[in-house]
Amino acid sequence: MKKSVLMLALALFIGGQIAAQQLTRFAVVDLSRVYMSFFRDSRAVREFEEQSALVQAELDRMTKEIQDLTSAKYTAESQGDRTLIARIENEIYQKSERLKEYYQLKTAELEDRRNKLTQSDTFMDEVYGEIRAIAEADGYSMVLNLKENTGILWYSPTVDITERLIRSLLSKAGR
Repeated sequence: MKKSVLMLALALFIGGQIAAQQLTRFAVVDLSRVYMSFFRDSRAVREFEEQSALVQAELDRMTKEIQDLTSAKYTAESQGDRTLIARIENEIYQKSERLKEYYQLKTAELEDRRNKLTQSDTFMDEVYGEIRAIAEADGYSMVLNLKENTGILWYSPTVDITERLIRSLLSKAGR
């Protein structure tokens, strides 16, 4: 009798220890990608995409100018025209610096605009509700925003719920 009570107590103790060692599960989501996918047809996103395309076109144009100057420099080098080479090198340097400045400025502007797009209260409320539903259904203890958390050094693609979130939001919106 003592043995069976002792065994039962030991089994309950071990079972309690196993239950107490519940694992914390994490998931990640790329909220900017969710927003861009979910609101792809909105005017604000279309304007953002148009602005992005204009910036890219300008970057391409500036890069082409530098490439053309580089070709002209090679031609001047083959002709041995040192004055022309120096002038072209100076122009390449100035245009490269302008390209760098333009790229940094426009990238920052576009990123700021994208962040503002994703901060809509109505959108965030809906997204947070859906994230909560997915997390509770799949047993995630925490869901991190992939783009805003610089502490994430690595994650397994199996914990990225971005696509699932997008599909769920689109199905609820009837798309």
